[in-house]
Amino acid sequence: MLKVATRFAPSPTGALHIGGVRTALFNWLYSKNKNGTFHLRIEDTDKERSKDEHKIQIIKSLKWIGIEYDGDEYIQSTKIDDHINIANQLLMSGNAYKCYCSSEEIEEQKKGARQKKLPYIYNRKWRDLTEADAPKNIKPVIRFKSKIEGTTVLNDLVQGNVEIENITIEDFIILRNDGTPTYNLSSTVDDHQMGMSHIIRGDDHKINTFKQIQIYLAMKWELPQFAHIPLIHTIEGKKLSKRDNASTLDDYSKIGIMPDALRNYLLRLGWSFEDKEIFTLDESIKYFNLEGIGKSPSKLDMSRILSMNEYYIKNMDEKDLFDQFIKYCKLFKNEIKSDKVDKIEKSLTFLRNKAKTLEDIFNNGQYIVLDEVSFNQQDMKLIDDEAKKVIAGFNNQLVKVDILSKETLEPIINELIKSNDTNFKGVGQPLRIALTGSKFGPGIYDIILSLDKEEIIKRLTNKKLI
Repeated sequence: MLKVATRFAPSPTGALHIGGVRTALFNWLYSKNKNGTFHLRIEDTDKERSKDEHKIQIIKSLKWIGIEYDGDEYIQSTKIDDHINIANQLLMSGNAYKCYCSSEEIEEQKKGARQKKLPYIYNRKWRDLTEADAPKNIKPVIRFKSKIEGTTVLNDLVQGNVEIENITIEDFIILRNDGTPTYNLSSTVDDHQMGMSHIIRGDDHKINTFKQIQIYLAMKWELPQFAHIPLIHTIEGKKLSKRDNASTLDDYSKIGIMPDALRNYLLRLGWSFEDKEIFTLDESIKYFNLEGIGKSPSKLDMSRILSMNEYYIKNMDEKDLFDQFIKYCKLFKNEIKSDKVDKIEKSLTFLRNKAKTLEDIFNNGQYIVLDEVSFNQQDMKLIDDEAKKVIAGFNNQLVKVDILSKETLEPIINELIKSNDTNFKGVGQPLRIALTGSKFGPGIYDIILSLDKEEIIKRLTNKKLI
């Protein structure tokens, strides 16, 4: 039985796109499910746009979301001679030919197609001409001699059988006139040399697959199996692009989306297994299959991502959550002072209650971290004489308390409610504003118990509240 080998082949011309991450995830899960191997190929033959910084970001992004590739990354630009060698073999075997059409001729053909509102297909002018007819002042490209009769059927592992008329596949260029190979040639040669058994990629590559199959057949190489995944669309139904907001992993990590949550979301984006929604990493590998991939595009829904992230925040081990939170703060926020770290850890149980992201936890805990309370000016309008009386009354009683606990605080709060002829909100809201700067935030008991007694007194006696 053929050992499964899959690959992810991004171009390092920009940050890794969320659609690419899902493609990598599906390839990785499929290979792991089949006890196969998963490989990373960097397609860096576009020298002008390829950058090392993008390659580093791609590798870091895959690692962040938990995708580990086998062996070293395969660098396409180091294999150019192999690609050129195959182009020459195809030329010698009669499966390719030199095309001497000038750029003006090609442009004229494209213009004619546009006028007729037809897709441009090269007219195969040089397919049967000899080099004796070649102009001396034009460097030729090498074109693959595509089949012009019959049909080709692609047995797609996701889409089912897809049939195409061979005449619709143009004689595509495999070697440019500067001697450099094109995508379809390089990708096919690399996949063959890497021993790829399955090519799993976006369905925008379907036409490329038909071209690449012809190269495989011409070289008498064993065909891999192909699976084309529907693309990811925006919530409005448009194709997601790198220009869209929240299209790269960096966009998500910056707002505090956790890798496990995003991986779980991407797994379920266009794939299903029974009615299951939450998958551990081991479960993802155990249950993943190509049969569960749908045939229609999926919509990237930020509210669902936040909901999934909130589930993980609420249900994950508190120590793991704290470790992720501290890493997040070091990367994207001001590092929390060492004397405040313990207070945040102690308060994490309630700080995560209303949090959908790690950034929410950071914002919820700002009152603990900051040395000076930053007051919301709109909320400060609520600190009237009655509110000031509540704050002063609570402070007067607090100084008499030796040990802060809900049991020692409740009688004070209840007495203030009674003596000020108010309700719990009438006491809790002024105290929350005094201690955190905002009327929004955790429960008042949680806030008080997360601060030192001296810090509470300092905040209650702020001159802005007197």
